[in-house]
Amino acid sequence: MDVRIGITHTPKELEVEMPEGEDRDKVVAEIEKLLKTGDGVLWLTDRKGRRIGVPVVKVAYVEVGAPSGERRVGFGAP
Repeated sequence: MDVRIGITHTPKELEVEMPEGEDRDKVVAEIEKLLKTGDGVLWLTDRKGRRIGVPVVKVAYVEVGAPSGERRVGFGAP
């Protein structure tokens, strides 16, 4: 599963490749909780164990992709 975060006043996105088996609903709930408070740092741990932190006040948008097993690549993809 990939999580893309848009940062305010920056044209680039931050893309975090989450570990296999990460619970998508749990990640979304954690992001929603922090965005509602409007304060703090959104911390995510990527597939390689690196921790990425983004100040919540700088988050423009968040896009949570499908789990890796649901992605289709190639000519057979819909």
